[in-house]
Amino acid sequence: MRVERVAKSFNGFKAVDGANLTVEKGQVVAVIGPNGAGKTTLFNLITGHLRPDAGRITFKGEEIAGLPAHRICHKGIARSFQLINIFPRLTVFQNVQVSVLARAGKSGDLFRPVKKMATEETMAILKQVGLAAQANRVSGSLSYGDQKVLEIAIALGNRPELLLLDEPTAGMSPEETAATIALVDHLARSQGLTILFTEHDLDVVFSIAQKIMVMHQGRSIAEGKPDEVRANEEVQRAYLGETA
Repeated sequence: MRVERVAKSFNGFKAVDGANLTVEKGQVVAVIGPNGAGKTTLFNLITGHLRPDAGRITFKGEEIAGLPAHRICHKGIARSFQLINIFPRLTVFQNVQVSVLARAGKSGDLFRPVKKMATEETMAILKQVGLAAQANRVSGSLSYGDQKVLEIAIALGNRPELLLLDEPTAGMSPEETAATIALVDHLARSQGLTILFTEHDLDVVFSIAQKIMVMHQGRSIAEGKPDEVRANEEVQRAYLGETA
């Protein structure tokens, strides 16, 4: 996936100002930056929730900038959000099942016999993320950390090639954070899944990211291996609150 000179403004404010990013197949890549740097807006542009004002976004060589979110999802890009985005009154199983059936174009048949077709795949996903034992629980009763993991499971129901995670450990306890990062690392290694994530916890970032892109005031100011980014003076100034 490539982002080239992408820009997006809101009422004259440049939320993303010529951002660039390359994500290779199988990589785990982090996008970091101070609050308001444009990270979530960039994710919204990549996943079709916003249309860029300028620039190109390509996935597997195909231009996707400006396509509707559902079409981008069908091309193999799935996402979780900063705010939990689940069906709290459905069970854990049903939440993932909806995703699996939607990918197959059968979401309207959820409460018909055809729903049994997705049982095996749904349970396989729940086992992958460690939620199989809670399959029949109402999802709104899960702990905050498990709800965030459920959102990842829902995204996996789309069989993505590229998974975007927006602040996957935000609000978690240290124990939940460690478990979630271990899960992300496992998914990347066991499935060859390409993962792009944003995260404020730099310990988390440097523990699993193979490459890091740093944003500041809507711009990409650095992109490279963790050690290269850590030593970059412009990155250090940005995190100190100075003008880069």
